[in-house]
Amino acid sequence: MERQILHVDVNNAFLSWSAVDMLKNGSTIDIREIPSVIGGDESRRAGIVLAKSMKAKQCGISTGETLYQARLKCPNLKVYPPLKHSAYEKYSDKLYNLLSEYTDKIERFSIDECFLDMTSYLMNDTLLNKALEINKRAKKELGFTVNIGVANNKLLAKMASDFTKPDRVHTLFKNEISTKMWTLPVKELFMLGRKTVPKLYNMNIKTIGDLAKSDLNRLIKLFGKHGKLMWEYANGIDNSEVVYIKELPKCIGNSVTLPADINSSEKLEEVLLALSEQVTMRLRKYNLLACTVNVQLRTKDFEEYSHQGKLNFATSSTKEVYAKAKKLFEEMYKKRRAY
Repeated sequence: MERQILHVDVNNAFLSWSAVDMLKNGSTIDIREIPSVIGGDESRRAGIVLAKSMKAKQCGISTGETLYQARLKCPNLKVYPPLKHSAYEKYSDKLYNLLSEYTDKIERFSIDECFLDMTSYLMNDTLLNKALEINKRAKKELGFTVNIGVANNKLLAKMASDFTKPDRVHTLFKNEISTKMWTLPVKELFMLGRKTVPKLYNMNIKTIGDLAKSDLNRLIKLFGKHGKLMWEYANGIDNSEVVYIKELPKCIGNSVTLPADINSSEKLEEVLLALSEQVTMRLRKYNLLACTVNVQLRTKDFEEYSHQGKLNFATSSTKEVYAKAKKLFEEMYKKRRAY
């Protein structure tokens, strides 16, 4: 079975999370919408740009430069101090908890990036549909945007998520490598060191496509094992696994986008039963019990309905969870038809 991999990357994470935190605490300014940066102590010469808004980026400001240099480029720049690291970890955990509703196999690549192995968790849905759903939910439920790369291995998913930003979902499947990846400058290839780029330029290797078409034996002779790895990456070859640590999820869920519109409540209950079995199977896997059941319904017009209720007792029984989910669904379905 071909692997189904997502790479989820928070857009301008530290600035975005600071913006969300400020808005929650009563700020009337969304610092993502103005020329702004998260920076160190401006009174010290060592103060540098830690994160920047899109409007600051448009002024030519880059991460790592001094705040003095940034202000020369953008006199009306607003500088905000970083939050405590624990606050950023809190928002990172919120994203992780949302992602854990989709798969148990999540690799935290960094505080603001995750790889997801969705191979056994698609429930007859498509990988792209899941990515679009996660993208929408992050924005709606968490208040910040993410880029998501959709591919069949980690390398291509990572490369795809770095395409046009922010708030985008990009695919990079094998048949798209030549058109979407080979045209990029060779310096854009994942894991390519800065010292290597000038050497490749001297060999007239300017694009990822040039590297992909280079003689493998020559690359190995010049760069050793790294030469082989560069060539493989340029050709979209990556067999590395999603390295995940089993963490007990705070909530477990599953969803599916139906291939056709269904108006029959009986047919929808069949889908609900399958989803209930998937959820309770994961509960039993972790030796967990559910106390609350939530059912969500999205129409073809993207209208969303949600209904939640507590169980009489904690359980991992498919029968009990399905019975509660069915009751919630019936109440929600009747309410929707009343409109």
